[in-house]
Amino acid sequence: MSRQVVKTDKAPGAVGPYSQAIIANGFVFAAGQGGLIPGTKTPVEGIREQTKQVMENIKAILEAAGTSLDKVVKTTVFLTNLDDFAAMNEVYGSYFGAEPPARSTVQVSRLPLNIDVEIEVIALA
Repeated sequence: MSRQVVKTDKAPGAVGPYSQAIIANGFVFAAGQGGLIPGTKTPVEGIREQTKQVMENIKAILEAAGTSLDKVVKTTVFLTNLDDFAAMNEVYGSYFGAEPPARSTVQVSRLPLNIDVEIEVIALA
């Protein structure tokens, strides 16, 4: 099984010892992305804006891996407040068509850099 690291400047760099994504065995495993502005460690404000930035960051990483959002098979959403679920869901849903990927959503007590939402994805390579 081969393993390839994915890296792009069009999404925020890792804030720790991990890769933006790894391609392995026909899949892309993207690390959780927050609503950070690429090239910074600064989050955008508001749950809708953060969710949009998260999805744009994921889109950029998937494109760097040679795939796209329509190839995503599974996502995990981490929210610091489940009261933000409807707003996040509205933005998230606009990025997927009639057949969205499988998804889990969980509330967590805190996320790195005090972001409100983080999403990780698995996609077909």
